Amino acid sequence: MIDLHSHILPGIDDGATTLADSVQIARDAVAAGVETLVATPHVRADYPNDAETIHRAVAATRGELDASGIALELLPGAELDLDYHATLDEEELARLGLGGNPRLLLIEFPYTGWPVALAETLAKLRLRGVTAVLAHPERNPEVQAGPARLQPLTEAGTLVQLTAGSVVGSLGKSAQAAAHALLDLGLAHVVASDVHSMRHRVSTDELLAALDHDEALVRWLTIDVPAAALRGEELPSRPPRRRGRLRSGLRFRTRRS
Repeated sequence: MIDLHSHILPGIDDGATTLADSVQIARDAVAAGVETLVATPHVRADYPNDAETIHRAVAATRGELDASGIALELLPGAELDLDYHATLDEEELARLGLGGNPRLLLIEFPYTGWPVALAETLAKLRLRGVTAVLAHPERNPEVQAGPARLQPLTEAGTLVQLTAGSVVGSLGKSAQAAAHALLDLGLAHVVASDVHSMRHRVSTDELLAALDHDEALVRWLTIDVPAAALRGEELPSRPPRRRGRLRSGLRFRTRRS
């Protein structure tokens, strides 16, 4: 598996506190089947990390993982605040690219409210050849009330990342319903851990169970799409979703405003 969203780097945001925490997060990731993990610390007003800080932390953490015999590919990245990213120049943004891809940025979707300048901001990124990945929009009440509001953005090329905890229900029923609605509507592309500590890891078996044991879809969300995105390639076609007991998306289909 390829995990595009994690807070494994120690001491620079609200994720891992120490290198020992980072090592344990990595061990848990490998045990869950993760082969590649992208470190995406917050970059925002309360955590004003820069690319140099993040790259140094990745190098130090890689060294500790190697010394501990943990076979995990750790790549640099960032989770960028929508407003804060606008204060950064293009060179800095390129160095904050997801997995080292300067044309791929993980943008944090706010937990409350609908960003007024969202569509305009994403359009400006596209004009520069940058694809945005929206992190965990299913946790936002505005999206929960109308998941189809994301459709114009995804049709224009924006990718949507769901948090694994939302999909399995550990982050609440509203987030779970919205996550499955986005899947039903074809508006979600990636599932990632957003892991902050050892307690945040969702197993592959849990994810499979939540998605009706649809192995093809789970592979698409956790391997095929993340791999293509990191390489800057066209995304593979999504396999049709097998229908099981959870079909929450049906009640949202007409709500786009």
